[in-house]
Amino acid sequence: MSITVERKAELIKTHGRSEGDTGGAEVQIAILSERIANLTEHFKGHKKDNHSRRGLLKMVSQRRRLLDYLKNTDVARYQAIVETLGLRR
Repeated sequence: MSITVERKAELIKTHGRSEGDTGGAEVQIAILSERIANLTEHFKGHKKDNHSRRGLLKMVSQRRRLLDYLKNTDVARYQAIVETLGLRR
């Protein structure tokens, strides 16, 4: 259910703006999107897991706040990350 170290490193390499960029908004959004996708799959088989559902909602809210920040600071970066990850918006 959690994201593997290899997958996380791949996301950092793909979405990071520089070599050691692990905390940039794009990287955080990509990692959150991966975790959200994993939890969404989890809920297909565990419909009554409300404790994890709360965590999912918090992750979705955090991703939304990061996307709003990116949209307000740099629209080109916002559009690029939305298109790359295939997010609705």
